[in-house]
Amino acid sequence: MSSDKHMREASVQRPPGQWLFEQSYVILDTRSPKEFEKGHITGAVSFPLFGDDERAVIGTLYKQQGKDAAVEQGLEFVGPKMAEFVREAKDRFAAQSEPLPLVVHCWRGGMRSGSVAWLLETAGLKVIKLTGGYKAYRACARADFAQIRDLRIVGGMTGVGKTQILKEMRAQGAQVIDLEDLAGHLGSAFGNLDRTPQPTSEQFCNDCHFDLLTLDASRPIWMENESRVIGTVHQPQELFDALREAPIWVVNRTVEERVDELCRVYGDADREALKRAFVRIREKLGGLKMQEALNALDQGDLRTAAAIGLMYYDKLYLHTRQRYARDHCVHVECEGMDFAQAAAKVLAASEG
Repeated sequence: MSSDKHMREASVQRPPGQWLFEQSYVILDTRSPKEFEKGHITGAVSFPLFGDDERAVIGTLYKQQGKDAAVEQGLEFVGPKMAEFVREAKDRFAAQSEPLPLVVHCWRGGMRSGSVAWLLETAGLKVIKLTGGYKAYRACARADFAQIRDLRIVGGMTGVGKTQILKEMRAQGAQVIDLEDLAGHLGSAFGNLDRTPQPTSEQFCNDCHFDLLTLDASRPIWMENESRVIGTVHQPQELFDALREAPIWVVNRTVEERVDELCRVYGDADREALKRAFVRIREKLGGLKMQEALNALDQGDLRTAAAIGLMYYDKLYLHTRQRYARDHCVHVECEGMDFAQAAAKVLAASEG
């Protein structure tokens, strides 16, 4: 680490963009481990200049004694680690299938990434410093969500099999971003019964952006109609706005088929976890209906419980549909079809 006045800038600097993912760059994130854990460029490697405690000490010094004192303390922290930084960077450079420059960034493209870039270049490594750092990348991601050219949505009431239909659409050649898969949640009170840890909202945004940039922007991109919040994950506003404004193809099935699908999805679920989920929606479902669902689960009658659950979700669906009216909405009748047939029909309807 060195002061701004004396630190030589990296020879090559580039702003964030699609180029980051067009080749298999090693991206070194020089922020602290806690910053990295909260959210990072998908595929990046944690390469912290300072540990969490060290960063806290430097921040306190900066506030209390000024920049010079903070820089001096930073040098004390970094000095003993410089050789190890170089060794690790050289190992990562050598492990590449082709000798691409190492991409280095910090939060704003300032002293942390500048210092690491200088050190690695001094050691003979090729480096690209990310202009504006992670902050600029985040802004780039939000801008890209707002500019998706041809976004198309698969919608429909709970139990029509939207997620499975999207998977079949992908198998049939469509470009799909699976928001529920990226969020680690099925998007309802029943969406994460095994309590699998979800990514942070920040990481979800980054992972969505990564998937977006791997697709052909000139072709349609399909997503499922999702709420702003998927479990504990909040969609970035720009992506949610794009979802709400995009044309939608609504899959229709009979109530019996929808109950069948819920039984398929939750057939192996822990019954106590299902009961807890019904308790969570008691206020909207009503105490009597909730108790009926709990009794059905106690008796092993998943079908009755699923039918009661649909009452809640159908009300929610109708409310949401009224709140977010769309200019382009096509209903696709898929009664009696398997997922592959339904996927083919949605794709055919979108081409008409």
